Amino acid sequence: MERIGRQVTTATAPDRTVPLLGGKHHFLLRRLHSLTGIVFGGYVAVHLTVNASLAQGGNVFQTQVDKIHSLPFLPAIEWLFLYIPIIYHTIYGGWIILTGQPNNGSYPYFKNTFYLLQRVSAVILAVFILYHVVSMKGWFGSAFDPARAAVSTRDNIDAHWLIAGLVYPIGILAACYHTANGFWTAGISWGLTTTAGGQKRWGLLCAGLFALMAGAGMLALYAVIAGPHTAS
Repeated sequence: MERIGRQVTTATAPDRTVPLLGGKHHFLLRRLHSLTGIVFGGYVAVHLTVNASLAQGGNVFQTQVDKIHSLPFLPAIEWLFLYIPIIYHTIYGGWIILTGQPNNGSYPYFKNTFYLLQRVSAVILAVFILYHVVSMKGWFGSAFDPARAAVSTRDNIDAHWLIAGLVYPIGILAACYHTANGFWTAGISWGLTTTAGGQKRWGLLCAGLFALMAGAGMLALYAVIAGPHTAS
């Protein structure tokens, strides 16, 4: 990321990587990467909001889960709006990380630190998502059961103090930061915030989004730890 005058622009992969990143389609691929990030970020916000309903009791959370699982063509919806965007965003984003050249050491601007943290949070988030998905499938213990949404979630996440006390807090914060900062950079990438003032105002809104998402995520996590579990 670099400054031009008083404005801030997002950094891109160096020119030597353009042929490897799609040649003449490089711009389109980067825009698709940004778009899939927006889709995924929207899902994260909704997912954390739904999970926060755990604090209202198991019945409220169960109602939300039932609404989701009653959607027609749910597997197709999940693949089209969740799995495919995540897979593309992760693969292309991983290539950007491997070929990008962060310049926060040479140009220690505050926004350049955000750029570096975006890459760090991406790696953490990719690992966390993989763990979260396979864990909820029952690979490491109790699986998520849509018919027993609240209790099965608690049994899975609170199976060990490291999972509830370390893995999920780090994963949630990484997801919230990556989403909020990604939305901020998307405003620049899509030409919606072209002035320093516009970028600042949008940045404040994204900071507020981060706070709301993190609050919802931590509230849900607290409800998981404090709530009832299946009797062993």
